[in-house]
Amino acid sequence: MADPLIARSLLFAPGDSERKLAKAGASEADLVLLDLEDAVAPANKATARALVAEHLRSAPRAQPQWVRINPLDTDHALADLAAVVPGCPDGIMLPKATRAEAERLDHYLSALEAAAGHKVGAIRVIVVATETAPALFGLGDYAGCPRLAALTWGAEDSATALGATDNRDETGEYDFPYQLFRALCLAGSAAANVTPIETIHGDFRDLDGLAKVAAKARRAGFRGMMAIHPDQVPVINRAFSPSDAEIARAQAIVAAFAANPGAGTIGLDGAMLDMPHLKRAQAVLAMPQG
Repeated sequence: MADPLIARSLLFAPGDSERKLAKAGASEADLVLLDLEDAVAPANKATARALVAEHLRSAPRAQPQWVRINPLDTDHALADLAAVVPGCPDGIMLPKATRAEAERLDHYLSALEAAAGHKVGAIRVIVVATETAPALFGLGDYAGCPRLAALTWGAEDSATALGATDNRDETGEYDFPYQLFRALCLAGSAAANVTPIETIHGDFRDLDGLAKVAAKARRAGFRGMMAIHPDQVPVINRAFSPSDAEIARAQAIVAAFAANPGAGTIGLDGAMLDMPHLKRAQAVLAMPQG
């Protein structure tokens, strides 16, 4: 298993657009996802593959460059991997996957890394873990999965897999199944000790709505969020960075426990705090800031 991923914003860029690939690389995103899957029409897959491979070889890397390949059960996946691994992407996002497919990806990557002369195991993996019906039953089974750095989920493909006509209720909130999948992704990430990543906010013009969704996700335990437009990136980065007040509060909690070694509970500002409060404070201080 790889180390957990540290990335607040993960920005998709369609692999068949040189302009959008360059624009994503010039953004404030913590990580760029060069997309060979949903953002690319079938007729453009080969073109996208070639553009992404060239981008990995020649473009400056201001931030980690990951590639979302096509699902392993398609004719495109092995061609995707053969094209991009020589350029040594920082990671691969595997969509519509189960734990077994993530393990199969590890074998493919090891062979291709060795053939390209790269360090075997260098390329990390994010699994989109809710997009098929079988995948939903394995969300707690990712502990020890090779290369795994993060889990994320997708509401749209999940709805398609279930035969739904929509995935939101009359208030605009996700219907219960998709709230459940989101929660299981979060719990599965914790069980596997990898980073949970929130799914996209599809309306890239709705920055106020994005801010609310991202704040809610971070409060729940997600540590980053995917973006589909550069304008979303600053909003996401702010939401997944602790505020000055949060940092000050966390520092006070850590200092209070440090001043009382061996104490299981302490009082601070009229509240009784115990080990879970300390651990949450330490987690706040470990988050990317600024």
